[in-house]
Amino acid sequence: MLCGPLCRILWLWPYLSYIEAVPIRKVQDDTKTLIKTIVTRINDISHMQSVSSKQRVAGLDFIPGLHPVLSLSKMDQTLAVYQQILASLPSRNVVQISNDLENLRDLLHLLASSKNCPLPRARGLETFESLGGVLEASLYSTEVVALSRLQASLQDMLRRLDLSPGC
Repeated sequence: MLCGPLCRILWLWPYLSYIEAVPIRKVQDDTKTLIKTIVTRINDISHMQSVSSKQRVAGLDFIPGLHPVLSLSKMDQTLAVYQQILASLPSRNVVQISNDLENLRDLLHLLASSKNCPLPRARGLETFESLGGVLEASLYSTEVVALSRLQASLQDMLRRLDLSPGC
C-alpha cells in the first residue's frame, strides 16, 4: 500500500496536536534572567568596580549611552552595536558577554514576534571600520567604557521589559 505524505501526517497528527508554543511569559522571564546574568558577568570583571557609566572619554562617543525611549527594535540595535564593539576587543573577559548578547538579541526577537512585530536583524555601526585606530590606541579604555555603558543599558532594559515595550 502506498500511503505517501498524507498517511505520514495523519500518523503524526496525535503527536503534533500536543505540541505547545513556549509561553511568552517564559520568554520574558528568560530575557530578564539573561540580562541579570550579563550584568553579573560585568560586575565580576575586576577593573569594572569603580567605573561610572556617565564618564566621557574623548573619541569613544560611538559607544551608545542610555536612550530615553527603548522599544524592542532600539534594544536590539543597541545590543548589536555593543556586540560589534566587544567582538573587536582582544580581551578574554568579553567573549562570553558577547555570546550572551547574541542570545539576548534572539530572545528580544521572540518577544517582538509574539507582538506581531518581527524585527529585522539589526546591524552594528556602519562606520566601525574607520574607528580601528581609536580602538587600537585605547583598548583598555574602550573595554571599560563599553562594559560600563552596556551594564547601565541592560539595567534600563530590565526595567523597561516590565512595562511591555512596543515594537
